[in-house]
Amino acid sequence: MGSGTGFACSIRLNSSLPAEYRARYQNEDTIRDLILDSRTIAIIGASTDWQKASYFVMSYLLYEGYHVIPVNPKANTIQGQKCYAKLTDIPEPVDIVEIFRPAGEVPEYIRQAIAIKAKAVWTQLRIFDLEAAALAEKAGLKVVMDKCLKMEHGRFGGSLHYYGFNTEFITARKARPRLSQVRP
Repeated sequence: MGSGTGFACSIRLNSSLPAEYRARYQNEDTIRDLILDSRTIAIIGASTDWQKASYFVMSYLLYEGYHVIPVNPKANTIQGQKCYAKLTDIPEPVDIVEIFRPAGEVPEYIRQAIAIKAKAVWTQLRIFDLEAAALAEKAGLKVVMDKCLKMEHGRFGGSLHYYGFNTEFITARKARPRLSQVRP
C-alpha cells in the first residue's frame, strides 16, 4: 500500500504545528527516548473531572507505572496523588513537564520547568509556543509540542495498532514491559 487514500492515515495529520517545526518538536527518537527513560511526569492542568483529557491521560500514565504529579492550584489531590499549585512547589526531580493549558500560558510553565531543572517539556495536542520552545531548548530541555503523551506511549509501546491506529512504527522487537512490571 502506498500513501494514498485508505483506512490508514498519517499521525502527522493531527498536528497543528507548522510543518517546518515538526521534525524539531515532534522528533520520533526524542519522543521514544522520553517515554522509555522517564519515570516522573508533572501534569500542568491536571483535572479532577473524569471527562477531561488530562484526567484520563493521568489515569493511563499511572496505570503504566509512571509517578505522576498533578499541578492544579484548585485541588489538593487528584486520583490519589498529592496536587501542587505550581511546578516550583514540587519537592522532587521531574523528568517531563506535560502542559494541558492554553498556548498563551506555555511560556510561564516553561520558565517554571527550567527553574526546577526538568529534563523535558511536552505540550498536548494543539498547544505550542515556538518562542517558549526555543527558550526551553536554550536551557537544555528536550521539547515535544502538539503531541499526546498517552497516544505516543501507546504507539511506541506497541499497543495502538490493536485498536486500528496506524502507528507508523514497524518493528519485530517485543514491546518493553510496563514500568509497573519492572520497578522494584
